Amino acid sequence: MRTVDEHVMRAPARLCFEVAADVESWPRLLPHYRWVRFQEKRAFGEGRVEMAAWRDFAAAAALRWPTWWVSEMHVDESEPAVHYRHVDGITRGMDVTWSFVPDGERTLVRIVHEWSGPAWPLIGRAAADAIIGPGFVSAIARRTLAGVAAEAERRAAIGETVPASLGTAEAAGDAHPSQPSPQTAGDR
Repeated sequence: MRTVDEHVMRAPARLCFEVAADVESWPRLLPHYRWVRFQEKRAFGEGRVEMAAWRDFAAAAALRWPTWWVSEMHVDESEPAVHYRHVDGITRGMDVTWSFVPDGERTLVRIVHEWSGPAWPLIGRAAADAIIGPGFVSAIARRTLAGVAAEAERRAAIGETVPASLGTAEAAGDAHPSQPSPQTAGDR
């Protein structure tokens, strides 16, 4: 399974990268995210992160399907890019890359998901290609891109800038405060 989702954002690449990599803010910015929390945080955008989102299937969210996964997350500020390797959940083994291609004051943000499918005999790859990829992965990615775009564009419109080195700011405790959210047994 390979899905590619793209969105042109009216904001500089660095700002788009910062919003995309600040996953702990996603539940506040993206209503379809139930929670995001680091199980192990090594630095800004680095560590093992647990995410949960809703996949809405009907207008007005009449049918909501809960999704959940854990990833090893790594940012490359020089590209910039955000990389994930899913390590738990049905999508274990999935590789995800967010890339940011500047074009003046706009940025093409692309998310590529690659996965051989769940370890289900005979139907794993077919299920990933026909159902999980387009019906869940891509659907959630498109909503995530739209929400990241809205926040990056909002910040660009008010002239907000990002720290020169996100890693340094995070290490100093100056940026990206963690916002833990309690988990209940009913969350999964």
